[in-house]
Amino acid sequence: MRFVGIPTFFERLLAFLGTFCTERVNWVETMGKSEKSNGLETAHQVVERSCPACRESRSTDRWKKADTCFVQCVSCGMVYVRKVPLSFVNGEFYEDRTESFYLSEDKLQSDYDPVRFQREWKLFRRRVPSGRVLDVGCSTGGFLRGLPAFGSYELTGLDVSQGALNQAEQQGIRVVREPFLDWNPSDSRFDAITFWAVLEHVEKQDAFLQKAGSLIRPDGICILLVPNLHSLAIRCLGSRYRYIMAEHLNYFSPTALRKMVQRIGGWGIEQVTTMHFNPVVLIKDALRPRSEVPDAERARLLKRTNKLKKSPLMAPVKTVYNGLESALTGLLAADNLVAVLRRRS
Repeated sequence: MRFVGIPTFFERLLAFLGTFCTERVNWVETMGKSEKSNGLETAHQVVERSCPACRESRSTDRWKKADTCFVQCVSCGMVYVRKVPLSFVNGEFYEDRTESFYLSEDKLQSDYDPVRFQREWKLFRRRVPSGRVLDVGCSTGGFLRGLPAFGSYELTGLDVSQGALNQAEQQGIRVVREPFLDWNPSDSRFDAITFWAVLEHVEKQDAFLQKAGSLIRPDGICILLVPNLHSLAIRCLGSRYRYIMAEHLNYFSPTALRKMVQRIGGWGIEQVTTMHFNPVVLIKDALRPRSEVPDAERARLLKRTNKLKKSPLMAPVKTVYNGLESALTGLLAADNLVAVLRRRS
């Protein structure tokens, strides 16, 4: 109970800082509209949808950032992009950025750094000590690459970015080079399927979970991680937070996530928790809000963060940081929302 005041303290502090940034945000968003469209299609090349969690069609405006409008469901409170650009639906957007982001030197070094997936590996191996694993949206294979250190696993990665899959294949990972919803293997029953930072990018999350249910053995485990709508960062910064971005189509609260899983059926919810907290991002975005943070800058920050985690000089700071992250996790207020699902027999 002693940590209850932490989110309120940071909300007030960052709200104070944010008052100096409002005019800058408006200017940046206006410039973003006039200077470029970032590859988004024109208005008629979109897919319009209702709430991904509960299927409610009514919504209210929540955020507008550059050319992207985010709405909030009046029923379950989920925030989502109602009109989804076609390039996000067919995967063209992610293929186009392969060289500039997924295969950049900083991003590759970060993906393969031993500290990169520490939390994910710890959560995963408690539930799945061995077996056949499918990582959907595996990118360059960072999560799968580290699993053999913890047990006997048969690894498969799937993605729409062919360049990223080439890199994953070089790490000894079996790869699948087609969209998840189109893939129909004849001999695959997995013990576990993971969606690490994937479902926020897709138009039809329910279809992805239904597909996972057809590929997993009875009693198998599915783990998904998505941005947390109730995180401290979003509470404090709103659309100024860098991960409120055009390619992130969906923002779940714990309640909305549970509603979606229950509506789909076939899955038992074993755990809902949160993980990750980056105070550097929080402070940077409060002081210097932008409509878009370049991929290269995001990759550099990830590499720098991994380096700090390994530095012995940061030990005193890490003690404080770990305590704060633990408190936020307990309050379901860390950056990412995680659900552990079990396939019903």
